[in-house]
Amino acid sequence: MEHKILVVDDEREIADLVEAYLKNEGYPVFKAYTGAEALEIVTRESLSLAILDVMLPDIDGFTLCQRIREKYLFPILMLSAKVEDMDKIMGLTLGADDYVTKPFSPPELVARVNTQLRRYTW
Repeated sequence: MEHKILVVDDEREIADLVEAYLKNEGYPVFKAYTGAEALEIVTRESLSLAILDVMLPDIDGFTLCQRIREKYLFPILMLSAKVEDMDKIMGLTLGADDYVTKPFSPPELVARVNTQLRRYTW
């Protein structure tokens, strides 16, 4: 099965960078710059994993994670500039499977994606 990945970040440069690294690994990537766009993609596509920024212009990533978790079990990685332990704990408690802080290493992010996809079963 092809692993489709959603990247949600309002900073287009970051979304483009993550997309480039994931596409280099052979993953089809869907990008969204708002929570509303992300929810539309989640309902339309059969995704294998989502990477969510916390600070989005409309819906914060924590709320987006909760909304996705209401219906879907695919892995969710939070990618955020919020580096406090309480932010990380909140993300993981609300349903994220991993939490990566910005600035980040794109190869490390890809390794974390690969790890989550190895564990994810349909």
